[in-house]
Amino acid sequence: MGRNAQGGRLAAVVDVPKEQTAHGYAWGPLSGLGLAVGVLACLVDQAAKFWLLYGLDLPSRSRIALTPFIELLLTWNTGISYGLFPQQGPLGQWALLAFKVAAVAFLWVWLTRAASRLTAVALGLIIGGAVGNAIDRLHWPGVLDFVLFHIETVTWSFRWYVFNLADVAIVAGVFGLLYESLRTGNAAKAP
Repeated sequence: MGRNAQGGRLAAVVDVPKEQTAHGYAWGPLSGLGLAVGVLACLVDQAAKFWLLYGLDLPSRSRIALTPFIELLLTWNTGISYGLFPQQGPLGQWALLAFKVAAVAFLWVWLTRAASRLTAVALGLIIGGAVGNAIDRLHWPGVLDFVLFHIETVTWSFRWYVFNLADVAIVAGVFGLLYESLRTGNAAKAP
């Protein structure tokens, strides 16, 4: 090491590959943004669920019509998305929880490598939604779903699956990733 013009010591120059300085497996340049979005999505989801259960007392009501096509009603989803693979026993529930933990870990590694704010926000929404639904499995009999979207006419009826705000965050995150891949021509790369 030598001295610079002001008399201070010069640090030794170490050649570090750019990939290692830009991100790691635990933290990347946009991880803070993704984490903030994820925490916010999870908190909003959990607050809405607790308010519907204990503030509005949704379990004692059958349905609450918000609009002619949106209703609030309480359902417990013991499966994964859209009620697929329902699990009634504790072994199945823990298996689904383990699957969600693995998925969140994968998404977090992807977030550490995010190259744009849109990717970071999208992954944060997906992570926050997944964590919000996973928290439900820890203290309730399943994931609390409460929004029913439906369209009914005299000759036709459509009912969507009952969902919650965590599901909305997950879907918004997926749309964000799709939009970015179409806009830039490059898919947001997973690790």
